[in-house]
Amino acid sequence: MALNPFFEPVDKDKHHLKGFNCGHADMNTFLARYASKNAQLGLSRTWVLAEQTTDRNKAAVAAYYTLAVQSICPEKLIEQGLPRYPTPVTLLARLAVDISYQKQGLGTKTLLAALAQAVRMADRGLPTYALILDVLDENALAFYQQFAFFRPLDDTNRKLFVPLRVIRSLLNSNQ
Repeated sequence: MALNPFFEPVDKDKHHLKGFNCGHADMNTFLARYASKNAQLGLSRTWVLAEQTTDRNKAAVAAYYTLAVQSICPEKLIEQGLPRYPTPVTLLARLAVDISYQKQGLGTKTLLAALAQAVRMADRGLPTYALILDVLDENALAFYQQFAFFRPLDDTNRKLFVPLRVIRSLLNSNQ
């Protein structure tokens, strides 16, 4: 089935959330049970890439990402010249692709959509210095390491970040 051309905010009345399976139970459960609720509470926002549908059935979700606002201690950032108080960042809290769509470049498309959304949020007035993420497992680490712009935020290489100025430059060079 063909996919919609754009990511859109999750809508439990429009999207078949319980049918999503990326191979990680916690990622599946989050989309099915918590993504809409967290959006209503203002805790995070989730965007989905869904299959196109012409009938009244809910559209299957092929991929999703979730963004949230966070702050981190300035000591964690390598950059010089930042103030000595918590620094606002955008957290890429979740990124997942349904098993039936994996190994087709959809992970990269989803990541680029998340990066672009983080920039749009900043452009609308949400202060953010960088995008950060927590690496789920070795497969996720390998995925993110293929993008040379991510840098480790700690010694474990399980928390990565990229300054927003780097994201802007990357997105501008891809247009």
